[in-house]
Amino acid sequence: MSPASLATADTSAKTEHFDVLIVGAGISGVGGAYHLQQQCPGKSYVVLEALEGFGGTWLAHKYPGVRSDSDLYTFGYRFKPWVGPPIATAQEILTYMNEVIEENDLGRHIRYGHKITNAEWSSKDNLWTIQATRTATGETLTFTANFLWMCQGYYRQNDGYTPEWPGMDKYQGQIVHPQNWPEDIELKGKKVLMIGSGATAATVLPAIAGECDHVTLLQRSPTYFIPGRNENELADTLRVLKIDETWIHEIVRRKILHDQDLFTRRAFEEPETVKQELLAGVTAFVGPEVVKEHFTPTYRPWRQRIAFVPDGDIFQAVGKGQASVVTDEIDHFTETGVVLKSGKALDADIVISATGFKLNVLGDIDFVIDGKPLNFADTVTYRGMMFTGVPNMVWVFGYFRASWTLRADLIGDFVCRLLNHMDEKGARKVEVALRNEDMEMLLSPWIDPENFNPGYLMRGMHLLPKAGNKPEWRHSQDYWKEKDELPQIDLDDAAFIYGGRPVAGSKAA
Repeated sequence: MSPASLATADTSAKTEHFDVLIVGAGISGVGGAYHLQQQCPGKSYVVLEALEGFGGTWLAHKYPGVRSDSDLYTFGYRFKPWVGPPIATAQEILTYMNEVIEENDLGRHIRYGHKITNAEWSSKDNLWTIQATRTATGETLTFTANFLWMCQGYYRQNDGYTPEWPGMDKYQGQIVHPQNWPEDIELKGKKVLMIGSGATAATVLPAIAGECDHVTLLQRSPTYFIPGRNENELADTLRVLKIDETWIHEIVRRKILHDQDLFTRRAFEEPETVKQELLAGVTAFVGPEVVKEHFTPTYRPWRQRIAFVPDGDIFQAVGKGQASVVTDEIDHFTETGVVLKSGKALDADIVISATGFKLNVLGDIDFVIDGKPLNFADTVTYRGMMFTGVPNMVWVFGYFRASWTLRADLIGDFVCRLLNHMDEKGARKVEVALRNEDMEMLLSPWIDPENFNPGYLMRGMHLLPKAGNKPEWRHSQDYWKEKDELPQIDLDDAAFIYGGRPVAGSKAA
């Protein structure tokens, strides 16, 4: 079944009300719908998705070779066994998500082609009022909801970041960002210049290298990668032993998480040793001289995301001569290509700017709280999911050093527990606030740039909430702590402020 065919029937012009409104039908939103349906079966809910189908990133991105850079045993949901290769294509992920939707009858709750434009909270009514545009018709629709579950991701899916270099307007070739990949692009026999050194460049390059005349990867600085076979020997062994897939999923998932925890800690405790291990993996494909010149980062491991490269395919393309690497910076564009700061000229028929994302803060939705526009940067985050002064809302923001879905599942449990707790208290409103002991707390940026500093975060840090120097008031980015801490959050801690008139039928009524 295609994603669009799962859309519900047209809504009427009247305002529709739901207990919970989930924003986005990507990996987080579909997971949120599942958890809500399982743990809060009495709650009415709707999922509004701007695209014409589910999948988020995996539906929006159309560039060649698009795939996960996290293993699907941890990027997949904890409740749905993954049975394919660890690194999956976009289509494999969409097929997996479609199974989740169909097996749990989630499709009837999802409205596709509904782009939310603004959301306003009223403390008088203890309600969110949400306006959305039906993209197919331009019609404006209105919804009210008791609670907002923000699952829209963190970057603009169809609006990638390309720096403004001098002379770009003079270039006679085609400049393409992978997030806006044209269907009619012709690569055969062309000289392609790929700008960037991250996971997207490592995905696109091997997918097009055999088709182009040649691909030159131009990077300002190298990135760490983990090349390896796209298989999981433990999973394969357990399948030979006829172990049930549910058990395989859980066992392999735990093993991977154990190994990732060890690797992450080692990256901080013995960075030079880990660095040499990572470089050795690349050296096996391209040799020590190429690694020394083009694949040795200047930063310690894990200050930026490390992508898994299945079968070392990008390095194989370099080794075969289909691609080459240049480490330098662009000085300016010419009619035929670019001139580097070293003075070297690179001609290209097509330039692919795999140069990063543009941060998307709360879906670029205009938020208003009791008549006052919300400046998200004025808030302080509670564990990276709730925000001071913003009632009845949780945002799913995942991990950089572990699979995004791990946190989506944990937050799913938290939201459902919070909603059930509100019902028990008869509360219609909950928000977080700094406690007396937090008032003098030192505030800092959302993420510590000394520990993690990708370009898209550095460019957009001023748009994000502040973090405190206490565990409750920051996004720790540590799954291995949060898996134990989040389920133990005391929902009656002074950081949670409840309000609203008791709901009829509640224990407090």
